[in-house]
Amino acid sequence: MTDAVGSIDMPDAEDDTQEKKPRKGGKRGKKGPLGRLGLFYRQIIAELRKVVWPTRHQLTTYTTVVIVFVVIMIGLVTVIDYGFQEAVKYVFG
Repeated sequence: MTDAVGSIDMPDAEDDTQEKKPRKGGKRGKKGPLGRLGLFYRQIIAELRKVVWPTRHQLTTYTTVVIVFVVIMIGLVTVIDYGFQEAVKYVFG
């Protein structure tokens, strides 16, 4: 099968002439372990600056919604568990 560039079985002549140079690691290759650790923490701080933090009102609203939802789910699971418990007691005596 041949296309405009070459065939699948035989690569282009240009590909054979290019030598692949080993990568040196970019920024990480030039620094020691402490330099890489410093770069890591600087990147963490840079990403945290991009975060849109909620206001105090939004935070209390979200927290209240989560707590109410968890309490409702606890009640639902408790009722279902009690129902299964009574059903097992009835069936197995």
